[in-house]
Amino acid sequence: MNLPFTITQNELSEILLNISPIRPVFIWGAPGIGKSALVQKFADDVGMPCVSLLGSQLAPEDIIGIPQISGETSRFVPPKMIARKEPYVLFLDELNACSQEVQKAFYSLIHEKRIGEYHLPAGSVVIGAGNRSQDGAIVKTMSTALVNRMFHVQLMADPQQWLNWAYENELHPWVIEYITQRPDHLFSEPPKTEEPYSTPRSWHMLSDALKEYEAGEKRLPENILRVLAYGSVSASHAGLFLAFVKNIGNKDLLSRIIKGDARFPSDPSERDVLYFVSQSFRARLLTELPEDKQKLDKNTQYLTHRAKALIKDLSHISLELAQMIVSSDDGKVLPEWFMVEIVRDLPRLVKNEK
Repeated sequence: MNLPFTITQNELSEILLNISPIRPVFIWGAPGIGKSALVQKFADDVGMPCVSLLGSQLAPEDIIGIPQISGETSRFVPPKMIARKEPYVLFLDELNACSQEVQKAFYSLIHEKRIGEYHLPAGSVVIGAGNRSQDGAIVKTMSTALVNRMFHVQLMADPQQWLNWAYENELHPWVIEYITQRPDHLFSEPPKTEEPYSTPRSWHMLSDALKEYEAGEKRLPENILRVLAYGSVSASHAGLFLAFVKNIGNKDLLSRIIKGDARFPSDPSERDVLYFVSQSFRARLLTELPEDKQKLDKNTQYLTHRAKALIKDLSHISLELAQMIVSSDDGKVLPEWFMVEIVRDLPRLVKNEK
């Protein structure tokens, strides 16, 4: 399912607070984006326990229970983890990964908060979640009857909100500082091949790994750091993260280059640092330069002036990296008015873009 709108983590919390008490909510989103953690946080915030069921591992009897003879009749006895006396949050994770038979077992539970003769305690909340078909995850088509029983939202990763959470939960400072400089690296679309890729969950995993190694080592060897980074996040992000860590003692290098207090590193041994700074420079231009040139203020006018001079300087060190800054290979395009000035002043940088 692809909805025409997306919501952030904070917006999801508001929707769960206002909608889920009266209607079941289904959260769509890529693996690792934080669906499960946000549902658990919601349950903690409202003071109810959260019971999670993993749809891909369920059989119908795990929901409706098993029949029990009582006198001359029988009745279904629901599972203990569902049949509770106090209100709770029932989280049906990977709901769209379960079989059609299991989906049928959810009908009355989702629509009426009932399993056979058992009714969920008053005040209980039912929340579902699942991945999208384009994410490469195990998904099955949900029946229209099940889809129509829930309110649907599509979650996106918001870097600033995630950073606020990361500070509160004391993630490793290297991870926090890196995402602060490269918020566009918090999430990448799932790859077509079997390899790690960047999500809020994978950056959290890298943070945990860094903390565990630091607990037993005074100094993290470079080869171990490489294994941890490439084993957690996208390969391109892992390489830039390593360059960032190498440059951690000089984390304000890009700001000083823009101010004119430093220059792009030109030593061949610092090629990885140069690549990281160049990538960060492009990300900053994409973030800060307005689409409409008339909206330039004093700061962005200065950034524009310095950007053209710095791209020219960088072209003398590495034409490839200078061209990378103005390219559109990643689908992201610098403002048209800025590109017109680059074409006019530095034509050789964009000869391959025409």
